[in-house]
Amino acid sequence: MENEAASLFANLNRLHTTGPGAERIRKNLGIAAADVVACCRRLVEMPGASITQRGKNWYVSSGGCLVTVNASSFTIITAHKTGN
Repeated sequence: MENEAASLFANLNRLHTTGPGAERIRKNLGIAAADVVACCRRLVEMPGASITQRGKNWYVSSGGCLVTVNASSFTIITAHKTGN
């Protein structure tokens, strides 16, 4: 995990999403936050976050959520509650 996570952590300032992506994340997580990127960044930075890379995406399991980030563009694609 360290090697996979190192690249993501080194580029946290590059995390972004699209307008439709932000709406999808708000809906899926049931949040009203204006800055969903900041919310997702906090999930990535949480102690105990599990980060894996499969194919072109990182999957971050943290705080009862699963955040999907494109590994080359650092675009937050979606986020879902996991119930954990």
